[in-house]
Amino acid sequence: MKKIILAYSGGLDTSCILKYLVEEGFEVIAYMADVGQDDDFEAAKKKALEIGASKVYVEDLKKEFVIDFIFPAIKANAIYEGRYLLGTGLARPVIAKRQIEIAELEGAEYVSHGATGKGNDQVRFELTYYALNPKIKVYAPWKDEVFLAKFKGRTDLLNYAKEKDIPVTATHAKPYSMDENIMHISYESGVLEDPLKGPSPDIFKWTKSPQDAPDKETKIEIHFKDGLPIKVVNKEDGTEKTDPLELYQYLNELGAENGIGRIDIVENRFVGIKSRGIYETPAATILRDAHMDIESIAMDREVMRLRDMLSPKFAEIVYYGFWFSPEMEFLTAAINKSQELIDGVVHLSLYKGNVTISGRESPSSLYDSELSSMDIEGGFNQKDSEGFIKINAIRLMAHNAITHHKRLKK
Repeated sequence: MKKIILAYSGGLDTSCILKYLVEEGFEVIAYMADVGQDDDFEAAKKKALEIGASKVYVEDLKKEFVIDFIFPAIKANAIYEGRYLLGTGLARPVIAKRQIEIAELEGAEYVSHGATGKGNDQVRFELTYYALNPKIKVYAPWKDEVFLAKFKGRTDLLNYAKEKDIPVTATHAKPYSMDENIMHISYESGVLEDPLKGPSPDIFKWTKSPQDAPDKETKIEIHFKDGLPIKVVNKEDGTEKTDPLELYQYLNELGAENGIGRIDIVENRFVGIKSRGIYETPAATILRDAHMDIESIAMDREVMRLRDMLSPKFAEIVYYGFWFSPEMEFLTAAINKSQELIDGVVHLSLYKGNVTISGRESPSSLYDSELSSMDIEGGFNQKDSEGFIKINAIRLMAHNAITHHKRLKK
């Protein structure tokens, strides 16, 4: 029998795909990645074995996800189209990476996933598969003619599940789809496909609404070393977190309690389709704001300008699924170099959906209070600014002379 490693969630799609693959003659090894979603992994494992999986892997990838994927994105200040913090785009390569490792362990020549042919995830999974194992064979059911002839959509899947006695909690009237990991929860499709229609208040699983958040600031400080968060201190109760995973989970708790990290956007998928998505991303929202602030005091101006040119490209590469690519290696090396002196502490407060910076300190600070002061002469000779301005005015005067001459000729 041909071995295939199926990225399995326990939901309707992958449960039906598992059964279908068994009926097609595959030995199916189900693989579940724990990236922080609120799932009953033991129940899903039992279900996969009952459906026909020969083995089930449940892999805890939360710490790897935070250290090797989320934190590098924070260092890059990565944000797609100026708003989306890439929670799904960052999760897929860590999931697919372990899937390829399991395929190698099991001697499987095939891998499979349940992503559709319209979305971004199919690209992210498959680009990672091929990057890490160019010889791997990918079975993507939602792009297979035989599978598509049998399953036109959700109704056919539900009927198939009933016919095969596959237990599912899904119904014909699904209001929207949800994807959860430690970085975010995303909501899309269904009732959310009308971009004019706002989300129901009860859609949000993590965060309190800003209106219902505590009417009191939560004051914290975040410590950075080489651009990485290394400690969070709650100034209210003295709580400290230094372990990367615990630190991140704690910021998620604080952010969610204070209504931080909600967005409602329309984004451009890689395949060219626009998609409306609603997201909750508490910890990453806090960390990105704090990281940008510590950079403001510790990063050279020209290095910052260059890095700021790279950040949108970094985000685009993540969103499009090219995490394991030569261009990402290049960008990561450049960004890591820019972070070598990004050390210090950012003081901030969380309050009703807002992250407010109140101060920062850094041993690498480039801020000179005497140079900046309007009251102290310091080491800056203000008369030098006269020549500085005149030099910068040369091209402006030349441009004005040319345009003035053209206007006179008319």
